[in-house]
Amino acid sequence: MSNFIIEQRNNIWYGSFPLLRKLGFINACSCRLHGESILAEGMLNLALHVDDDADKVLANRRTFAAAIGVQAQRFTTCRQVHGSKIVRITEDLAGSGALCLDDTIAETDALITDLPDVPLLLFFADCVPVLLADIKSGAIGLAHAGWRGTVAGIAAKTAAAMMEQFKSRPENIIAAIGPSIGACCYEVDDFVYSQADAYKDCFVSFGKGKYHMDLWAINKKQLLAQGLVEKNIITAGVCTGHNKELFCSYRAEHGKTGRMGVCLCRPAKV
Repeated sequence: MSNFIIEQRNNIWYGSFPLLRKLGFINACSCRLHGESILAEGMLNLALHVDDDADKVLANRRTFAAAIGVQAQRFTTCRQVHGSKIVRITEDLAGSGALCLDDTIAETDALITDLPDVPLLLFFADCVPVLLADIKSGAIGLAHAGWRGTVAGIAAKTAAAMMEQFKSRPENIIAAIGPSIGACCYEVDDFVYSQADAYKDCFVSFGKGKYHMDLWAINKKQLLAQGLVEKNIITAGVCTGHNKELFCSYRAEHGKTGRMGVCLCRPAKV
């Protein structure tokens, strides 16, 4: 079974982790195809914060929701700021940011919940999505890990929050690292290198204060240090910089792009 596949339903293309789906979790990383946007023709942009037409974004969200089997009005979002704040989603917070930015959860980069039918939705254009699912309790977490969030340990802190809030055990958590910029394309400078003293082995220098940074490797190291089992950490291995025809890439598109939506949800039992 492949770690990550691209599939299509109702003319909407998205990537997913078959293992998570087999274990009962809806998961999807939207592709940019067959949507509506003023940013680029036909783009399935799912983010309201990037100066796109709001009606088109909401139409894209409804189309995406229908394709993956969740309720668009239950999408639960946050205003990502490259930090390490984590918020637990209770029923009164479900649907935050689904229809407008005004009620999205402020200044947060990871969401956790133990509720069914709450599709967590975060937005990406090169940063690392980390999906976390407890196979015993059904609790889930979704983290946004840019380089700052990665250095701050956002993914491992999200797993730790699940352990604290939901009594999740690390050996029961599956972690999936989604499409994002790979070390092949992620060039950083001395400043970024200096912020990651514990992870120098995840950089490759190519001279004049320039490095390639492996965000996937750093996040995996942190999750292992948190107690997760190596075989339970899977990586899509898809670089958004090399695949901008499928996924939004802030770097490859010089900042002029929409955002991929990454959704994780545990459906209610029927």
